[in-house]
Amino acid sequence: MVTNTAANAASGTRRPQVAGVLLAAGGGRRLGGRPKALLEHRGRPLVEHAVRSLRDGGCGPLHVVLGALAGEVRERAELTGCAVTVNPGWEEGMGSSLRLGLAALAGSDADAALVLLVDQPGIGAEAVARVRAAYRSRSSLAAAAYDGERGHPVLFGADRWADIAAGAVGDQGARGYLREHRAAITLVECSDVAQAYDIDTVADLGHLE
Repeated sequence: MVTNTAANAASGTRRPQVAGVLLAAGGGRRLGGRPKALLEHRGRPLVEHAVRSLRDGGCGPLHVVLGALAGEVRERAELTGCAVTVNPGWEEGMGSSLRLGLAALAGSDADAALVLLVDQPGIGAEAVARVRAAYRSRSSLAAAAYDGERGHPVLFGADRWADIAAGAVGDQGARGYLREHRAAITLVECSDVAQAYDIDTVADLGHLE
């Protein structure tokens, strides 16, 4: 019996590997210091829902960047099968977590990274799968769109990681890079399968069940 791996090797092709990177380090300052990763949604921590979206959307391997109360998150959340990185400088903003997430993939076989934020539970596996399917090469740049407006998740081809990391500072993450390279971004409409709200304030907690 010839396995898919063996067949791919024999033909010189392989399925592109799109790693899932979940940014889940924030301390929830506007939520009274409640880390978003630990907020409950349908009886489980938000971080679990986001991991499931990445996995069911076809991403792998999975990398989770934790920060605030990282030890408690690891105790309470089921993160089996995920590589976990703890960001000691999580208070510096999302940029530091993005840098760590991309650095964790350096030297791996991943052809691209699909980045998802932990505080967007309205974005599930269907949106992840659509953006993942936009991969074309290691220079790919794609993002979900909601009624034409760019949002998350975002896919970064491996050839772009170094430049993205270099500009990821403060809470900007990759926004500056994406602005500069907007002509290269493939927008993937996802408004029919996902909702791009954030859980940022106490008022937003109404989105959680």
